[in-house]
Amino acid sequence: MRFAQPLLRTLLAAPALAAITASPVMADPAPMPAPAPAPAYAVVDRIAGADGGWDYASVDPVKGRLYVARGDAVMMADLATGKVTDRFVPATRAHSALPIDQGRTLVETDGTSGLTRFIDTDSGKTLAEVATGKKPDYAFVDAATGLLVVMNPGSNGVVLIDPASHAIVRTITVPGGLEAGDSDGHGMIFANLEDANALAQIDLKAGKLVRTIPLKGCDGPTGLAMVAGRVLSACSNGVVTVVDAATGALVKTIAVGRGPDAVIADPARGLVFVPSGQAGTLSAISIADPANLHVVATIPTQVGARTGALDPRTGKLYLPAATMVPAAGGGRASAKPGSFVVLVVAPR
Repeated sequence: MRFAQPLLRTLLAAPALAAITASPVMADPAPMPAPAPAPAYAVVDRIAGADGGWDYASVDPVKGRLYVARGDAVMMADLATGKVTDRFVPATRAHSALPIDQGRTLVETDGTSGLTRFIDTDSGKTLAEVATGKKPDYAFVDAATGLLVVMNPGSNGVVLIDPASHAIVRTITVPGGLEAGDSDGHGMIFANLEDANALAQIDLKAGKLVRTIPLKGCDGPTGLAMVAGRVLSACSNGVVTVVDAATGALVKTIAVGRGPDAVIADPARGLVFVPSGQAGTLSAISIADPANLHVVATIPTQVGARTGALDPRTGKLYLPAATMVPAAGGGRASAKPGSFVVLVVAPR
């Protein structure tokens, strides 16, 4: 930097500034912005339910209901009154309980019978039963086609159903242990392959498997969500893989608790939640910067809380759980009688 000569003579003549020379004067660096505070969430309530197993849950924000797929029924809780209906509709090893059609219809996938059921949510009566395949599991609606997508790991089929006519439109063969999936909004979906430790990209409009993407470092991917062009897969060994949806590149692996079974996106609050059943924690991942997804909070929950649902109106999460009792000889743990609850996790 060059000083103008008259100004320099004036500065050097001032006694208090005698030490100033013609060296460049550097401005103080701008203060770095403070990091965003970690989101504060905690378990604030528990909703008791009947004994038995459980799988996926969902919230209907229109009617203000929580649905939980249970072993022999779909449980329903009125979120305004807290009233629980343990057997809203019967089932045999239910996996998904998904409200569609502005909450007027409930879709239930029935693992034992191989049926996908459409249920009137006012009366609880069955509207239709669709023979879907072996062990229908995760279900969601594709935003681009409006079709119901049902994963059938027992028969290696992605089944597309018209939710209005209840007719099967197409079945796409995808081997490898189909688990959860999500849509990019343009007719392309991604689904986890639990047995293959991989991610499948499927073109619904063309009716074909586009490619299979290995998930290095991931053991048993189950839960999945797409956010900001990234595909997040929860792996049983306690990591979440992040794949670029456009290129298929594995861009990051994020450590979470062991035993997750769901990825719950809350785009309105810039977060994704991963409940980990073995660890008894809920990891909150910031999605504010798609290039730098990272865990910003780890919330204590309960061992066994591995799936869940978000109420987009309030930001509350509902995590089914039970006190797990280890089996003799190292077998699969079982739920202690009288211990089933749905944990209510809320922002503070």
